[in-house]
Amino acid sequence: MFSTAFLDIPALQGASGTVTLPGSKSISNRVLLLSALCQGTTVVHDLLDSDDTRVMLAALRQLGCGVDAEGTTVTITGLGGRAWPAEAIEFFMGNAGTAMRPLTAALAVQGGDFTLKGVPRMHERPIGDLVDALRELGCTIDYLGNEGYPPLRVGQPQLQLDKPIPVRGDVSSQFLTALLMALPLAAQERAITIEVVGELISKPYIEITLNLLARYGIAVERQGWERFVIPAGSRYQSPGSIHVEADASSASYFIALGAMAEGQGIRIQGVGADSIQGDIRFMDAAAQMGAHITSGPNWLEIRRGAWPLKGITLDCNHIPDAAMTLAVMALYADGPTTLRNIASWRVKETDRIAAMAAESRKLGATVEEGPDWITIHPLPAGHWRRASIHTYDDHRVAMCFSLAAFNADQVPVRIEDPKCVAKTFPDYFEALFSVAHTASPHIPVICIDGPTASGKGTLASRVAAQLGYHYLDSGALYRVTAHAALQAGLTLEAVDEAAIAKLARRLPVRFEGEQVLLDNVDVTDAIRSEQGGMNASKVSVLPTVREALIDLQHSFQRLPGLLADGRDMGTVIFPNAPLKVFLTASAAQRAERRHKQLILKGFSANIDNLRADLEARDARDMSRSVAPLLPAQDALQLDNSSLTIEASVEQVMVWWQSRQVFGA
Repeated sequence: MFSTAFLDIPALQGASGTVTLPGSKSISNRVLLLSALCQGTTVVHDLLDSDDTRVMLAALRQLGCGVDAEGTTVTITGLGGRAWPAEAIEFFMGNAGTAMRPLTAALAVQGGDFTLKGVPRMHERPIGDLVDALRELGCTIDYLGNEGYPPLRVGQPQLQLDKPIPVRGDVSSQFLTALLMALPLAAQERAITIEVVGELISKPYIEITLNLLARYGIAVERQGWERFVIPAGSRYQSPGSIHVEADASSASYFIALGAMAEGQGIRIQGVGADSIQGDIRFMDAAAQMGAHITSGPNWLEIRRGAWPLKGITLDCNHIPDAAMTLAVMALYADGPTTLRNIASWRVKETDRIAAMAAESRKLGATVEEGPDWITIHPLPAGHWRRASIHTYDDHRVAMCFSLAAFNADQVPVRIEDPKCVAKTFPDYFEALFSVAHTASPHIPVICIDGPTASGKGTLASRVAAQLGYHYLDSGALYRVTAHAALQAGLTLEAVDEAAIAKLARRLPVRFEGEQVLLDNVDVTDAIRSEQGGMNASKVSVLPTVREALIDLQHSFQRLPGLLADGRDMGTVIFPNAPLKVFLTASAAQRAERRHKQLILKGFSANIDNLRADLEARDARDMSRSVAPLLPAQDALQLDNSSLTIEASVEQVMVWWQSRQVFGA
């Protein structure tokens, strides 16, 4: 998951491949709470691992549920038939509406001494209509801040079940879902009726709720979309085990990607046209805009059909979350696109109508908006602008605008706070980059070259982490190659040169910070030893191996970008890199650093000998006939003799930012 302050997405040109989606947030949190309300255990398979589900799991643990998690399989031991906690409990619900609303209802019906709080945005999201309905039922709920909004205090109820419970349906369907999930707790002796006041929005989400309630033994009688009757004698029954469908809302980004990008198309695993989630109907809207879509059991395949896409006018009440993706697709259409009946966007993680309008305008688009609609005009070639997209701590804003990188003018897009996607799809950007592609010149490379012990590796790995880029420690490649060759039973002599070169071209090596992994095994200590250095010297003189490692180094230039450190990155391997830094430090300072490293590792060392060795090595490296140690002509020199690593990182970031100008 990207935890950087921002993520720069280079101009993308095409996409093809397969994406496996995470579990549905809507289904995951419903299933967790329903399992908690049952007696006995329920095994939940393919659960979404995200911020929202972690919030719900933490709350269930606080209530005394047994929670045993192994990857995406979670076993819940429910509260049914057991006493709920008598002590006061405070729950932190983050910004998870799918956890906050139904848990509030369940706690209020059951009764206790409970406080529910969240992040500041959660305290701006209305909950008054749900609280009003629960108070009509006889629940005790107090506002601890602004009237109609969290945080809340829940007390003991005096339930009144002799009349229908009214709830507004035109603000959020989560209010009705919360009541439907909580009221079976009170329906042992008599039926309970819920009456919806006003038009019910987001009906497909209610269908998800009803479908899951049936799986847990609650057969709700639906009378149109106005009345819902929970029968007397209702009691939750565990299904034993249940699988969570992949998230249909998350599928929308890759359906859009397949419709927009050149390539062989996108295959989506984990959800198909027969999904119980209403947002799967996004595929129909995408088809109206020109996408070519086929489906089978648990999969979708999408290819570009009409291009440019077709502008449409659509009532989006049935796909409220996924419809946001249409707003970005509209930028690639042949005429304006109007999305209607989306008032619920105003009360989501942010005001999504305002957010989509503001960020689309940054890109250069003309946008009109109203209380429950938005019209987006397409952006023709020559009119796209580089933009830094503010994401408002809203996962869907971040994921939607990543698709703007496929623009006709080949300009990059900056996504601020990319980690906000952790709410529903923590690995979204990794999934995007696994199928998207672009020409190598579009993928930025920062080179950091310099002499031995100048701190290249530490600086490069820190900058890579700040930018979310891949990291290449070129100096370690010969060591890793020698290590891998010996493991494969090869000698490090010319007789095995061809075999070593073949191995080097496909070396499964990656770098995480200053850790070196070979086929996912940590070999850092093994290759950093004195013997590892001697072995590296043996393979480095083999010409075919050197050529193979040049190809391997080029393969590290992958989306979204690369930080490469070594001695010839900017001069030989990536001569067209947009930023080259030559890192230097005095021999005395480098010797002192190396001395400290050795002492910390338990080795004895003489600082004067270390300095003499470094000076001799500098002389050899600078006089080499092949790739001598010299700064590239366009390299910026950074002497870090008296700088902390933090100051060095800051300087490189300043240089990089000056070359990456985005409109705010």
